Amino acid sequence: MAAREHHYQVTVRWTGNRGDGTASYTAYDRNGELLANGKPTLPLSADPAFRGDASRWNPEELLLAAASACHKLWYLHLCADAGINVESYEDAAEGTMVEGVRGRFTQITLKPRITLRNPADAERARELHHQAHEACYIANSLNFPVSCEPRFA
Repeated sequence: MAAREHHYQVTVRWTGNRGDGTASYTAYDRNGELLANGKPTLPLSADPAFRGDASRWNPEELLLAAASACHKLWYLHLCADAGINVESYEDAAEGTMVEGVRGRFTQITLKPRITLRNPADAERARELHHQAHEACYIANSLNFPVSCEPRFA
């Protein structure tokens, strides 16, 4: 099967100029906006550890959210195909980033809590997380481990 390409476009706009631009490291805010056609604007900043605004989304959270959301979408798809009825799914994903000469994420752990209509499907539903991980475009694009620790309610 031939590979299909999908293209995406977003705009990231810096809104943190207090009047002097980047005259010094402390002269500007890290605030910005994420824009995409037809979607609400998402307020951005840096992590508070890097002088950011904690009330806004930071790039590290967005990376974690992308990995979690991609896994969830594949998992739900695979469950639907397998005849497993998922009634709820909530992931309390966690990630670790280290600073250094080249800061980087070292791992992400997905921790989905899933409610199935038929609890007898739990073992098969657990196995489908491995397939979801293999299929997830975001996890396949990362250069660090993404693990999954599902729990069934």
